[in-house]
Amino acid sequence: MPTNPRPTTDVVAPRPRRGRSLCPAPGVNPRWRLLTLLLTLAWATTHTSTLAQAPERWDTFSDTWTATDALGRSLPSYEEVGPPRPDRTVALFYFLWHGEHVRGGPYDITKILHQDAGAMTNAANPLWGPMHAPHHWGESIFGYYLTDDAGVLRKHAQMLADAGVDAIFFDVSNQLTYPKYYRALLQTFAERRRQGGHPPRIAFLCPFWEPAKVVAELYRELYQPRLFSELWFYWDGKPLLLADPRKLGNIVTFKAQNGAVRLQPGHRLGQSFQVDDAWSAVAGCFPTWAERHSGMTLTLRSNGPAGPALLSRRFDDVGDNSWLALTSSTPLPAGTYYLETSDPRGPIGWWTHSEDRMPGGQAYVDGQPVAGDRNLQLTRIEPRFAEIMSSLTFRRPQPDYFQGQSMPDEWSWLEVYPQHVFTNAAGQREQMSVGVAQNAVSNRLGSMSEPGALGRSFQPGVKTRLDAPRQGLQGLNVAAQWAHAQREDPRLIFITGWNEWIAGRFDEFNHIRQPVMFVDQFDQEHSRDIEPMRGGHEDSYYYQMAANIRRYKGVRPAPRARPQLIRLDGRFEDWSAVEPEFRDDIGDPVERDHPGWGQAPRYVNHTGRNDIIAAKVSWDATNLYFYVRTRAALSFPRDTNWMLLFLDIDHNPTNGWLGYDFVVGRHESDVQTVSLEKHQPMGFRWAVAARVQRAMGERELEMAIPRSALAMRGRSVSLSFKWADNAIQTGDWSDLTLNGDVAPNARYRYQIHLEESE
Repeated sequence: MPTNPRPTTDVVAPRPRRGRSLCPAPGVNPRWRLLTLLLTLAWATTHTSTLAQAPERWDTFSDTWTATDALGRSLPSYEEVGPPRPDRTVALFYFLWHGEHVRGGPYDITKILHQDAGAMTNAANPLWGPMHAPHHWGESIFGYYLTDDAGVLRKHAQMLADAGVDAIFFDVSNQLTYPKYYRALLQTFAERRRQGGHPPRIAFLCPFWEPAKVVAELYRELYQPRLFSELWFYWDGKPLLLADPRKLGNIVTFKAQNGAVRLQPGHRLGQSFQVDDAWSAVAGCFPTWAERHSGMTLTLRSNGPAGPALLSRRFDDVGDNSWLALTSSTPLPAGTYYLETSDPRGPIGWWTHSEDRMPGGQAYVDGQPVAGDRNLQLTRIEPRFAEIMSSLTFRRPQPDYFQGQSMPDEWSWLEVYPQHVFTNAAGQREQMSVGVAQNAVSNRLGSMSEPGALGRSFQPGVKTRLDAPRQGLQGLNVAAQWAHAQREDPRLIFITGWNEWIAGRFDEFNHIRQPVMFVDQFDQEHSRDIEPMRGGHEDSYYYQMAANIRRYKGVRPAPRARPQLIRLDGRFEDWSAVEPEFRDDIGDPVERDHPGWGQAPRYVNHTGRNDIIAAKVSWDATNLYFYVRTRAALSFPRDTNWMLLFLDIDHNPTNGWLGYDFVVGRHESDVQTVSLEKHQPMGFRWAVAARVQRAMGERELEMAIPRSALAMRGRSVSLSFKWADNAIQTGDWSDLTLNGDVAPNARYRYQIHLEESE
């Protein structure tokens, strides 16, 4: 979490909510700088990509897939949410740090408390890891993984694209950029793009108070050499960086004052000033005499009162003695400028000195010079940041959960309900945050392990019922935040978060002391990861996120079915006119071989076999016909779990296996005939219902299933289906994510409406 402590390989003190960074940039030997530059150039030579090189996208139409989670909640359809809204964007907070901070372990808080319920009161309990060492709150579906695990990264790229996530924002707020890990991710995501996938693009959330080191490092090592530029997230025409641009330069304040001049209705107050270097922001200090609803318009002009306006913004509900700034998205050149206030609402003024105190400056009233100077604050850009400021779009990250926006072009990353809308310099409703949980306790920043922290079950205005075990599975906290954000409807929603998983162990935070404390993550209830977990809420938060993204962004309508007469002969030409073509990702059969965190086992999984890429359905009065195609030649059906077809014909997720009523092809090596099996109660159990015909080509497979065997009657029938190869290992929901290849991915299903012509 950006505002709180991060575990490091060294012992550190907790970070206060505001103040100086705890990680000053170390001195660097010039020879090391040269070596770093050469390595960066070598990397750029082999890894630079351009949009022109990007392949045609293999659109899987994942927004038309259906899914029902373990709680019985189904994804909304086009009829419920309407068509896509291309002007709406979803970003998700993503963590690169799994591997950088390993200090033994993994220390799983949930498992520790299961072994010893009183461990939180005993700092000396040997189950705990060292002070400040990272502890996992739980276990991901992928285990205690490291961020450079390509098998996990491929799944992340797939899962987030399927859910409709447009961008992931990396947390580099603690002065570490994790280049090893973001390069591993970018390499994997770039590979997915080359295979036609559409993984999220990337941006960074930089330190709140001292971002200069991190900004310079990211620009030098990523943006300037244009590494993986096709994966950058753009905003307002440039790659986005969440960093305060005012803190990339020297702030010069002219603060001499002996009184405040009140801005009267119909009048204007102004101040001219000269700048000798490139600069980016100017601010004034404005009293409201404790009035809470005062406002005015602030305008920047070049040359003087009659010069052209460069920037302008309306400020309302101004806090007493606030510094209000106008910030340029690109550096402004040296010269003479003029700042002016006008159109007051309520009492508002400008702190002023009655004597001339600013060299080259002049106070004005209604465009006419008067004696004295007004308070002013300038942000001059250091020469090394001028190019950076011109090349990137900046938004200042707001660390506070409660305050809301303090200036234009500011974004939130996490807030308590009801979240604020953050606007840009033009006054547009630009951004809001949506959080799974918040380490807020009684209207202050607290620790997740403190009583009263706003966990997953929190509902605004409702007392949390900790005795309701399924309440934490439902995501009531984030559901309220999503509903509020959708009512406000900003251009971008920032979700916290995906895969934080760890928190440092402390005994004090924000003036609260306890034997054992965990600030950002603690247990299942008091954590904010959406990535599916082992046990607990499993993948329910993932599908809840996907559902809300659909409500916010809209979806495409399901394609209309167009059947064709099919002859089961293994020739497949008659399938060419059948529509729609149901697609699956290219290159996604599971392959994984990578060490885990600390003493966790090495994660090895080579269940990937046939790469399913497309499927079709046709029908006539007697049969349903199914077709599937793979990327390369099909393996021979001598192994178990070979190219299974699952069917749900009653749209009832509470019966069958994960809602599927039939499966075709288990435990058989016969190419021409296979068993259709009907689900039996209690788990992954099936009984033969009929034999069905199929035919196999090099990369294609087709089969005919009698409608009578499925008890399908009538002229109009809907069904959903899934293909799966070598995926079923345990008969658990996680098989569909962890093993082999399934089409479509994870719990998603293809759905088709069958209607006979007259």
